[in-house]
Parts: sequence; structure tokens; C-alpha cells
Amino acid sequence: MLHYIIQVLAFQLLFLIAYDLFLKKETFFQWNRVYLIATSVLSFVVPFLKVGAISRAIPKEYMVQLPTVLLGDLSTSSFMTQGEEVLISAQNATTFWNFSEILLTIWGAGAAIATGLLVFKIYKVSKLKKKGTLSETKGINIVVLPETDVAFSFLNTMFIGAQISETHRKDVLLHEEIHIKQRHTLDLLLFELLRIVAWFNPLVYVFQNRMEALHEYIADRGVAKQKEDVSYYETLLAQVFKTEKISFINTFFNHSLIKKRIIMLQKSKSNRLFQLKYLVLIPMVFGMLIYTSCTSETSVSENNSLTEKVADLTAEIESKEQLTQEEYDVFVELMKKASLKSAGLNGEITQREYLQGKANTDGVSFDVIEKVPTFPGCSGSSEELKKCFSQSLSSFVGENFDTKVAPKELTGVQQIYVQFMIDKNGEVSDLKARAPHPSLKEEALRVVSSLPTMQPGEQGGKQVGVLYSLPIKFKINE
Repeated sequence: MLHYIIQVLAFQLLFLIAYDLFLKKETFFQWNRVYLIATSVLSFVVPFLKVGAISRAIPKEYMVQLPTVLLGDLSTSSFMTQGEEVLISAQNATTFWNFSEILLTIWGAGAAIATGLLVFKIYKVSKLKKKGTLSETKGINIVVLPETDVAFSFLNTMFIGAQISETHRKDVLLHEEIHIKQRHTLDLLLFELLRIVAWFNPLVYVFQNRMEALHEYIADRGVAKQKEDVSYYETLLAQVFKTEKISFINTFFNHSLIKKRIIMLQKSKSNRLFQLKYLVLIPMVFGMLIYTSCTSETSVSENNSLTEKVADLTAEIESKEQLTQEEYDVFVELMKKASLKSAGLNGEITQREYLQGKANTDGVSFDVIEKVPTFPGCSGSSEELKKCFSQSLSSFVGENFDTKVAPKELTGVQQIYVQFMIDKNGEVSDLKARAPHPSLKEEALRVVSSLPTMQPGEQGGKQVGVLYSLPIKFKINE
């Protein structure tokens, strides 16, 4: 979910930058209106779009999950020690899930408050409607409000203060009539709904602000076509600006917008050639689709579901006296998957993070690679090389890892996760690690970085890199 929110923010920011740089000062008001509506909604949709052709065209690295290296007393533990590890992974996932529930509760509270504010605003408008004198002209409701000089429109109703002079009233009514005929209130209500869903997102408010200004430009230009511009400028400048700020109504008297409105009225119509600026959307959206098609995020619900299944399987195994070979193989496979998922729970070392930063490592999938990386001293078929690599690596880490570096305050089972690449030169590179204490992290990085140079993997006659994830586990006696 966090990854999705970041994508929405990034996409909206790009769309807003493009609008402010290329489109904001042009007089293609209706085109700009469509742009703001489309891009604000598109930002929420694009992260869900995955183009299979793009995803297949750009190869991805593949993270190989190595068996857990058990140090010290754990190295001679029974099979159920592995089951214990899975249960720890399940516990970690459950903790993360509880944190997600807290975030969901916070979001729900914010959405409820935003909904309440919207209802309160509508209530204020309805209350004003009851205070005024209602009339109708050209199918539009007009409410005259006593003892005020405010002027705004909402849906099919104009609100105009009785204190507005007769000289200016005609211009104001004509201005608000254009708002109603253009159905500008619906645009603003859309952004009110987005503010409920994404109340924490400041860019939604920026989008709405841009739309409010654009509505005024459209109405001003419509009035200017029907009367002398100079007199309309005088109307705008002569008013005393006293109006409440309600985000989904179109207000005539908005002091902060007056100068911009006059500038846009004086501006000559933009050359049609400048409409080509809207083509900037094509590379932007295409780039977003490439990104979303080539990245993925494992959902917390899927992660939690997997660990729950593994935990259930562990409980079933505990009730049996002896396991068949098939049951043993299934359990080990599930344990590896659960371990891989738990390794990325805090987002510190994830496959996605690595892929985004290492797009040019020439890596290939370990499942289809023609020749796997070879640990010194290993030989045989591809499967034999994989097995020898795993065993040799475990032995190397077990002999060189110093568990005494763990601080005294740590007790019980400790888990460390290391991610590294055997690059196309056969050397260890791009080391990352996650550990319960910095000293353990440094020791894990030291040991893995000291691995000997290997014969790199090969694919299509070319040397390639392969990414590995290595869990390390040991117990500190209390």
C-alpha cells in the first residue's frame, strides 16, 4: 500500500509540474480543465496498470533464496528448528499486519473527518439558501442574501448579496450563470471526493486550487465576450472582497485571484500550435506504464496468508510422529518462501529496491540460466553446482562468522538477512543486510564480502550476474 501511495504522489507531482510549466499560462481553458480532471484521476489508476508486453520486454533480475545458515547450537538442531524459524516469520508478519491495521484505522478516521467537513459545508450552503429570497430565471435559481455582498454559485443555484450594487449585479449574475452552465460545481465536488479518499495527500488540494482558478478564467472570458472588457475590469476591481471560503463553490469575489484573472483577460488567445504541448502527456504516461509494469509489490494480505498456512502446516507436523519425504520437501519449500517474505517486511532489503537501482547488471533468471555461478572446488551438472554452491557457502559462513560480536543485551534466536550479487566477474558486489543490531550487520557484510572469487554464471555465451538472498540464524544463550 505504501508503494502505491508513493506512486500516486509521484505521478500527480509530475502532472502538476507539466501543467505549471507548459499549460497554465495558455488560454486553452477547456483543454486545461480536461487535463486537470483526467490526470488527477489517472494518477490513482496508473499504478494498477500492468502492460504485459513491456514487462516481458525488459528482463528482471531474480533473487535466489539460499537455505538458512545455522550457526552454533542451532547447526545440530532437529528438523523442528526449521519449523521454529517459520513460526518466527509468521509472528513477524502478524506484527507487520497489526501495524497495517493501525494505518488503516488512521486513514479511516481521516476520511471520516473529511466526510464530516463536506457534509458541514453542504449544510452551510443549505442554511444560506433558507435565509435568502428565492427566485428563478432561465431555469436557474437565484437566492438573494440579506445584509451581505457575497456572490457564488452551487450546482443550479446562484447566491448573491443584497448589498451588491445594481451597477455590478448584472455582471456578477452573468459570471455565475456561466459557472452553472459549465457545471463547474461537479468538477469541484470530484476533488472533494478525492480529498476524502486521499485526505493526507497535499497534491489533491493543489489540483483543486488550479481548477478553481481555471473556472474563474472560463467565466471571465465568457462575460468578456458579451460586453466591454474595460467595464468588466472595473467591476472586478471596485468590489469589496468579503466572502467565505467554501472549497466546492464558485465565488465571484476572490481577492487572491483578481490580479491573475485580469491578466488572463488581457492576454491574447493562444496560438493553436501551442496545443501540441498536450502531447507531453504521451511520454509521461508511457514512462509511468513502464515503471508500473516492471515493478511489483507483494501485498501484506498475501504475505500474511502464506505465513499463516506455513504455521498451520507446522502445527500439523508437530502432531505427527514421523514425516514422509514428500511432506518434508513441501515443508522445506514453504519455509524458504516464508523466510524470503519475512526478509523484506521492513523494506530495508527487497528485490524491488535492488532492481530499481541495478537495471544494468545484465542478470538473468536463475531458473533458466545455462551455467550457474560456480564456487571454487565445485564441479558437475547445473543441479550439482547449485547444491555444492549452497553447501560451500554455508560452510564458509559457519567457519568465519563470529557470533561473539553480538551485544550482551541480545538474547534468544537472532536472524540476519544478507543480499548480494555474484556479478559477471565472479565477484561479490552490491551487498545489503538487515540485522537486529548494527554489529551483527557489519559482521555479516564482512563475512560475505570475503567470499572467494567464483566462476560467474553464463547465459547465451555471456557472463551474467545472479542475485542471492542468504538468511543466517543463531541462538544467544541467556
